[in-house]
Amino acid sequence: MTWLQAIAYFVGEALLSLRRGWRVGLLAILTIAVSLFLGGLFALVSHNLRGQLEAWRGEARIVVYFSADASQELLIEARGELAALSWVEAVELVTLADARERFGQAFPDLVDVLDDPDADPLPPSLEVRLVESVRVAPLSETRHEWLSGLDGAEWVDDDRVWLDRLESIVRAGRVVGWGLGGLLLAAAIFTISSVIRLTAYRYRDEIAVMRQIGATELLIRCPFYLEGFLQGLAGGLLAMAGLWLVYAGLGPDAPAQAVREALIGKFLPASSVLAFLALGALAGGVGAIFSLRREFVELDPGID
Repeated sequence: MTWLQAIAYFVGEALLSLRRGWRVGLLAILTIAVSLFLGGLFALVSHNLRGQLEAWRGEARIVVYFSADASQELLIEARGELAALSWVEAVELVTLADARERFGQAFPDLVDVLDDPDADPLPPSLEVRLVESVRVAPLSETRHEWLSGLDGAEWVDDDRVWLDRLESIVRAGRVVGWGLGGLLLAAAIFTISSVIRLTAYRYRDEIAVMRQIGATELLIRCPFYLEGFLQGLAGGLLAMAGLWLVYAGLGPDAPAQAVREALIGKFLPASSVLAFLALGALAGGVGAIFSLRREFVELDPGID
């Protein structure tokens, strides 16, 4: 038998076994699909947030908010004071109208909140962009107090403070996601192992006959290995398809578009998708190997 004939035989036997035991096989596929889907969802959100955080850090600013009744002259004077500082790269004045326009662009479905004439939650502000040498660490206490002491200043907000907190949350979420995905993947391996063990037991008479006529262990085991591999690969494909449907379902018309872009603005890169498919196939193969080792030892204690 040539290698091509052997491969054709292995694939045919694996597909035949899958077709005969499709009910239990479907359970194994769904189990691994759920584990990879959850892992992929965490990876998708983490991937987008990580990229978004890097972009936000490059644009991080200090925002000095003033009272709503602050005069234009006061704001211009404060901007001049800030622009003269050596650690300041640029200062942008954001008026009430500018703030409302920005909010409407970021949250078009919530713009009606700003229509109440008796309340204006968007005060004028000065956005301070720092020079690159001091852009990494949060604002020092001395500089924070100086900014807070500007005439009319009511609140100083440093973007890098909440960016550091958000980055910590992303790291913790990534650990939780991979831990949960790992547990579910272990359950999927166990399920596939059980399915392959049942399949091998169902074919125990055929296996005994094949051994009696001199069939090698490779010839006997490979169809089962391939069956587990195909189950894992099918689970990975199903998981990635489900993840794509979720991603595509939250399209450009989704509410809070800014939040959507930050969480799932871009789908996983092709390398990550292939990695998840390979992980599913590997999990199926590992489950089959563990199952067959135990099952074949039980069928024939003389086999290592």
